[in-house]
Amino acid sequence: MSEDQMILDEKSGSSWQLPAMVVLGLIALGGLAFGWSASSKLDSTQQAVAAQLKTTQQQVQQDMSSLKDRLAQDEKANTDFQGDLKVVTDKLKITQGQLKKARAEAEKLADETNQKVTALDTSVHSELATKASTDDVKTVDTKVVGVRTDLDTTREDLKMAKSEMGTLIARNHDEIDQLRRMGERDYTEFTITGKNRPQKVANVTVELKGVNEKRNQFNLAMVVEDKRFEKKNRAANEPIFFYTTGTHIPEEIVINKIGKDTISGYVSVPKVNSQGAPAATKSGN
Repeated sequence: MSEDQMILDEKSGSSWQLPAMVVLGLIALGGLAFGWSASSKLDSTQQAVAAQLKTTQQQVQQDMSSLKDRLAQDEKANTDFQGDLKVVTDKLKITQGQLKKARAEAEKLADETNQKVTALDTSVHSELATKASTDDVKTVDTKVVGVRTDLDTTREDLKMAKSEMGTLIARNHDEIDQLRRMGERDYTEFTITGKNRPQKVANVTVELKGVNEKRNQFNLAMVVEDKRFEKKNRAANEPIFFYTTGTHIPEEIVINKIGKDTISGYVSVPKVNSQGAPAATKSGN
């Protein structure tokens, strides 16, 4: 190969190597730029995801805290409800027990009365069979009439309601007279017309404060031995008990009739209380 040919080949090789190196350099720079951009975007994305994750964790923690508070409130409300339910259940059991006891006593009294009447009727027939004189028959008839009267009285007693203190509650004037004949208590009947007009009845002053005719209820104030008490939303034939110092048997006020700004009823005082000395007072129901 000639010297000129070698010089030409060297020039030709140099002419394509330089552009190739430039292209490779540009490609390398582009790769670096792309890598840097991708790395920046990745960092930005990671930061955004981390921030979002932190916000989500905080929100979840807040929701969990709120849920715990609501759960605690629900548990407290459930505990309170269980306590109220137990109280109501206990009271209902007591009321049912008292009602059952009262019914048993009434049935027992009725059975005893029927047994006495049956025994006396047998005795009367026996006397009629052995005694033929008119006087004897009249005497037996008198006994039968007396027994029937006692039986009627006992039956009327059974019809009357009994208070929680065991006293019979009269619902009208005839029943008040019937209780008077029993001789255990003194009964003073009264009628109050108009509100805020105190009226002395037996050993208590009674003052009408209001009437609810629709519900058959009334409000009143009572003064016993210089002490004033108010009774609200009381129903007809519902006894109001009160004590005087030195006595152990309650006195009572019963309102039988409720009208427009008027009430009628009675005050019942045990005769054993009338023999004691008056003193301070404590109110009952």
